[in-house]
Amino acid sequence: MVSPTVPLISVVIPLYNEGSHLRELLSDLREALQQTESRFEIIVIDDGSTDDTWAGIQDEARTLPTLRGIRLSRNFGKELALCAGLERARGDAIVVMDGDGQHPPSLLPTMIGTWRTSGADIVQAVKSKRGRESVTSKASALLFYVILNKLSGFELKGASDFKLINRKVLDTWLAMRERNVFFRGMTAWMGFSAIQIPFEVPARRGGKSHWSYLTRAKLALIGITTFSSFPLHFVTFAGVVFFIFAVGLGIQTLYLKLAGRAFTGFATVILLELIIGSLLMISLGIIGEYLARIYEEVKGRPRYIVSETIDLADGKDAASSPGNPEAQLMRHD
Repeated sequence: MVSPTVPLISVVIPLYNEGSHLRELLSDLREALQQTESRFEIIVIDDGSTDDTWAGIQDEARTLPTLRGIRLSRNFGKELALCAGLERARGDAIVVMDGDGQHPPSLLPTMIGTWRTSGADIVQAVKSKRGRESVTSKASALLFYVILNKLSGFELKGASDFKLINRKVLDTWLAMRERNVFFRGMTAWMGFSAIQIPFEVPARRGGKSHWSYLTRAKLALIGITTFSSFPLHFVTFAGVVFFIFAVGLGIQTLYLKLAGRAFTGFATVILLELIIGSLLMISLGIIGEYLARIYEEVKGRPRYIVSETIDLADGKDAASSPGNPEAQLMRHD
């Protein structure tokens, strides 16, 4: 039996329609954690899955007492599902990983061992190879990280949500109140000491990726607008440039008029209107994105809503009911 003085490791895994390979994932995870000779708990969050993910969690909980399950009332997105797990993690160190198998459980002994011996606050797994991805997916990911690095100053190329953080980092993260969550950017922003461990991304265990181009674009917008105000400054800069250009063009037009050499410039006028109109629309869109972030923050709605929980280690198997506090709105103010 593991001594209670051994650090407790919490593993937090958000799931969305991962029922087909859940048992295999948890089996590999338990085997990897047992190699570390650590106490551990596994927290899985069903983010409004439409398959049998929750039924699989219930079945596995009967034979794995260290498994804790959280079921959200609908699909709130990976980042907010991750919040639900992190806010309930009790470990001295917390490992965050995906449930599709592309974050290999076999790397956990190395991550935990590195954390114990190095004294680093964060041990982050960095992709040395991204695995099977289309050219457009790789290009869009590279473009996003280049832009975010230039705007925010944080180097996130190759970064993933697969990382180990200690209790100090988690408590600091929990004190951050925003509802537009970008976990890997927030952990980089905090500036705690970190060690990187390279890994190759394996193929998915089953199913297909739920990350559409639209979903990735939305996350990219949240990441950029959350960590940089440069786009707003760009609007001002572009306005100044066009103002200088307009003044110069106006002086030229007035001179030609007074000199009697004025000529019709229909094509020039149309071109200028298109350029200025496009710039105005882009500028309004940029301002709108920041207003949307502000609007979502000031509404004060909960990040997520929990409908059911499973925590057999504490003798709890809570279902949604009026008297169950876990089924109420989880407000984080």
